[in-house]
Amino acid sequence: MKAEIIATGTELLLGEITDTNTPFLAQQLATLGFDLYFVSTVGDNYDRLLGVLRQAWRRSELILTTGGLGPTQGDLTREAVAGLLGESMAVDEGLKQNLVNFFKVRGVPMTQNNIKQATLIPSAVAILNSRGTAPGWWVEKDGRILVTMPGPPAELQFMWQTEVLPRLQKRTGAIIVSRTLKTFGLAESKVGELVTPWLTSANPTLATYAKVDGIYLRITAKAATQEEAHLMITAREAEVRGVLGDSVWGVDGQTHESNAGDLLASRGLTLAVADSFTDGFLCSILAGAPRSREYFKGGISIVAEEALASLGCGLPRAGEGGDDARAAALAALACRQFSADIGIGIAGCTESLQGIEMCRVVIAARNQHTGEQEQWRHSERFPHMKRRAAYYALFDLKKMLAAGG
Repeated sequence: MKAEIIATGTELLLGEITDTNTPFLAQQLATLGFDLYFVSTVGDNYDRLLGVLRQAWRRSELILTTGGLGPTQGDLTREAVAGLLGESMAVDEGLKQNLVNFFKVRGVPMTQNNIKQATLIPSAVAILNSRGTAPGWWVEKDGRILVTMPGPPAELQFMWQTEVLPRLQKRTGAIIVSRTLKTFGLAESKVGELVTPWLTSANPTLATYAKVDGIYLRITAKAATQEEAHLMITAREAEVRGVLGDSVWGVDGQTHESNAGDLLASRGLTLAVADSFTDGFLCSILAGAPRSREYFKGGISIVAEEALASLGCGLPRAGEGGDDARAAALAALACRQFSADIGIGIAGCTESLQGIEMCRVVIAARNQHTGEQEQWRHSERFPHMKRRAAYYALFDLKKMLAAGG
């Protein structure tokens, strides 16, 4: 089934907010096995929205819209869908009472504008929105399905999971299961080259996409039963792992910080960080990881050079050829300040190479008990490296721990 997503809202076109709904729905459609061919963004203008809907109606069998279901004059999705189908909107008394109850429970007066959120056309069935005031519409006509959903991500995602997804699953005629493998340390082009033999497979499918913490590979299988789908995925996963090797670091919801934390906790080791590059990002994700209190003692994010002097560290400045010594001293400082078993130090600098701003980072890890220390060096474009350096540090730490460090 050909699918299309239409995101509405002038604020999207102006860049005032980022559209997170479209990527979410795109991933969900892929998991269901629908073919997403088109994505559009249109402002709060009736004629332009109607034009986009007419185009979608001609070329797609499943149309998902986001936004434009609020109570204001600029919320025009209902009106445009009614215009598309040549039908008139009328207030549904049940939806109206739901709105009255919604505002009454919260002790907030309901304005007359909200009444438009209780309207339906003859071809539409209301979709419950238990997180807000705007119900969606489910329309089936002329062999097509059109679903309107609210713009706020929390409302849309809850409506999708509880109302829309179950209805669409019944249309697929099969069980669809996905598993995501997560890699790190290889470029997207290299990952694509290694898994080329399976990228054209129809079932199970394999798709790659880049994230800040690595390259992900989603394996999706369609089968008559859950067990059969899992068997297909397991077989394909084994083949993919065979060519990607140790670059695969996680599956599905696993994170770099949770994996490293599990290794530390299982060995009864504690960790501390002294970081002069990631602006505290490494400390933040470690502190927010599950079980972090079992292994993460704390960290120091160093911005000003005077801070190093106050801590008794006389180090060369970043980029003066002393980044190796700087990272090593920071790792030792982390151990010393927090009485941790393992310390991580991160030092780096930026430089311009042929007009491109690049970052060079040195990561050091020190075992306080054995005195052993390892260092790793990485280079990447500036905008990405602030966060990537934190993931490099955790990936390198896991390698050290796996090797028995």
